[in-house]
Amino acid sequence: MALKIYRPTSPGRRGMTSPTFEEITKKKPERSLLLPAKKEAGRNNQGRLTTRHQGGGEKRMLRVIDFKRDKVGVPGKIAAIEYDPNRSARIALVHYVDGDKRYILAPSGLAVGAIVVSGEGAEIKVGNALPIKAIPTGTMIHNIELFKGRGGQIVRSAGGSAQLMAKEGPYGLVRLPSGEVRRINAECVATIGQVGNVDHQNISYGKAGRKRNKGWRPSVRGSAMNPRDHPHGGGEGKSPVGMAGPKTPWGKPAMGYRTRTNKVTDRMIVKKRGK
Repeated sequence: MALKIYRPTSPGRRGMTSPTFEEITKKKPERSLLLPAKKEAGRNNQGRLTTRHQGGGEKRMLRVIDFKRDKVGVPGKIAAIEYDPNRSARIALVHYVDGDKRYILAPSGLAVGAIVVSGEGAEIKVGNALPIKAIPTGTMIHNIELFKGRGGQIVRSAGGSAQLMAKEGPYGLVRLPSGEVRRINAECVATIGQVGNVDHQNISYGKAGRKRNKGWRPSVRGSAMNPRDHPHGGGEGKSPVGMAGPKTPWGKPAMGYRTRTNKVTDRMIVKKRGK
């Protein structure tokens, strides 16, 4: 994938880049794999705002993605590479020999006409999905299950890839894009290769309007607020943060404060991310 660089005909165009979409082979999505997408704008199942700065944006339809890759032993032909507005990665439309059609995440190097297969006996090549126990060590993988049969949950965004480092009994040691090394059950399924659309991280949106089209709302500085709205608010003129380091709007430390409480999966982490 390449990026298109715009001429600076306006301040918003200066430095703006966008994908060329040269890998896209089909513009209209498969109607049988579409679902209406209700706008939730960062709200949880109780309707309460849990993620700020989300809302608005273009209307979208959900593409039903096959994260489970449970068509074991049934070959499928890549019919098209498509754009998905709901994720950074591209998606591939697969036509299986039994007549079924499904979307999968499009890995880098997967072309129209390629054959993909799932299952323990599948060949080790880009796009095929196998249990971790059947994948050679050192292989780059993505769309990895954390629990058998639940479907891929990690390493699904554009350009992402993990590496299978070793196998220890019923577990495989996988190094994630963050640098974290964790144990994953060897029965869990992963897909071979790196997620496509690698240049996504290099896109420069250029102007605020493009972010609004994506559904991102503005982020207001805490120092520009009143004291009742943010710990950084108030004061005469441009006041410093004060206190013992910067705080979140709810008074928690904003830098270096540990919030992870998931002890169930903590025991699976062999090496934590970061230094």
